[in-house]
Amino acid sequence: MPFSLEVLRARKGDCLIVHYGDDGDKRLMLIDGGPSGVYARHLRPRLEQLRHERVQDEQDPLAINVLMISHVDDDHIQGILELTRELRVQKEGRQTPFVKVGSLWHNSFDEIVGATPRQLTASVQFGEAALSGRVDVESVDDFDVASVLASIPQGRRLREDAQFLRWKVNRELGGKLVMAGKGSKAVELDGGLAVTLIGPLQPELVALQKAHDKWLEECEKRARTKAESALAAFVDKSIPNLSSIVVLARSRGRTMLLTGDARGDKILKGLKAARLLDDSDDSSLHVDVLKMPHHGSANNMEPVFLERVTADHYVFSGDGEHGNPERATLEMLFDVRGGDEFDMHFTYPLAEIDAERKKDWEKEQAKERKRKKVDARADWSRARHALAPFLTPARLGRKRRMRFVDEETPHLL
Repeated sequence: MPFSLEVLRARKGDCLIVHYGDDGDKRLMLIDGGPSGVYARHLRPRLEQLRHERVQDEQDPLAINVLMISHVDDDHIQGILELTRELRVQKEGRQTPFVKVGSLWHNSFDEIVGATPRQLTASVQFGEAALSGRVDVESVDDFDVASVLASIPQGRRLREDAQFLRWKVNRELGGKLVMAGKGSKAVELDGGLAVTLIGPLQPELVALQKAHDKWLEECEKRARTKAESALAAFVDKSIPNLSSIVVLARSRGRTMLLTGDARGDKILKGLKAARLLDDSDDSSLHVDVLKMPHHGSANNMEPVFLERVTADHYVFSGDGEHGNPERATLEMLFDVRGGDEFDMHFTYPLAEIDAERKKDWEKEQAKERKRKKVDARADWSRARHALAPFLTPARLGRKRRMRFVDEETPHLL
């Protein structure tokens, strides 16, 4: 596995391992750790397996050369927090850690906005309540916002754990925020891996900081700020997209575009800034592997993205919770790629994904009807809404294949 992407089951989230280097110096980049339950069931056993395979002395730790958190969101960061919690216990007990991390790539929300605002506390509590189901949210966009708000303390805790464990944060970037800019050059890592930052873009982070400062000023004028008004006043649907780290990894003539939860148009903008695309309509980029943005959500996708960025392998990470991956995204992919040859990789069987998507569809339908929404969604139809009836052998043909991540066998591509 000189240069390959390993995809782990991560429920509704992401958990990826990039293998690079050579046989005499195998290296790892771990990207995200999924939500609760993923670390104990999938990530930790895989790291132990790699440790057994690669470390001669069983007392020595496995080297994770780079650990990257794409953004502060529970379904990406929680598994890493379970890892750091275990490593803290081992260090406090003067035990040898079972892994060691060379560098942590991570943008905490506090660092992005340049403060730890007390005014955001109410919004954070609102986000936690929304995720727990104690309060209702009106749309998918609001749910995404609530997810980020609830994850702000998690990002803070990760930084505290990293400091305790003496990890170098964003070392290859001079300790600064991980962000892309116009004409960004690739970061060359030991082991022959070149990583080009595609997002988040510097101008957008600057705009976010300014919006945050303005929001703070408005909060100071009020005697009291309610959680709901704080959510509406400052955090909007752009926040999850702005916070995702997007990278293009190259080694040995192969490329992977790893997108976190970024939005398709923002990724295109970042590829143009890195001079990997230009403004002409026929400018395109082909990669070996594309990790589909936001678990295949149609909210993050438009046909133009799939036209401009093509791949041999498309990775859909998600178990159907919150509706992802969505059938509309697959329909876009097939419309754009026509009869082209490509593979699709799913982290769970289609039957399991569709079962979760049906539950999510009916839950959202009930919310819409409760609010007496005029355009409330229709009843779930397996024929019209499920993935399995769309991905038939006839539609796949001979040139398109489906691959599924197995519970026991490492899934590398």
